[in-house]
Amino acid sequence: MILHITSKQDWADAQVNGEYTAPSLVSEGFIHCSTEKQILNVANAFYRGRTDLVVLNLAEDRIKPEVKWEAPAGPPAENISEADLFPHVYGPINLDAVASVLDFPPDADGGWSSLPV
Repeated sequence: MILHITSKQDWADAQVNGEYTAPSLVSEGFIHCSTEKQILNVANAFYRGRTDLVVLNLAEDRIKPEVKWEAPAGPPAENISEADLFPHVYGPINLDAVASVLDFPPDADGGWSSLPV
């Protein structure tokens, strides 16, 4: 499984549109995803304080667009190494690749210390 953090509204929009897209698909050409080991560092670096998030659990073998494992893209962030390879999805994500969707509320301090179950 690979994981993607998004807003509840963007996920609702995807269900209406029949596929999931993210602003980065237009601006960078791909959708940022993470592994289970990477997701908490990503959440704490880029989403701190957000209370409207979900995590999409994606079955990589069901994603129709190309998935490339690449170095991190974007601004440097604490606890994210340039040596880490992240899954990037090069097109809209087909909804049947989404195995589950989990609410992703932050801890009391606005960050995350564990994944939802």
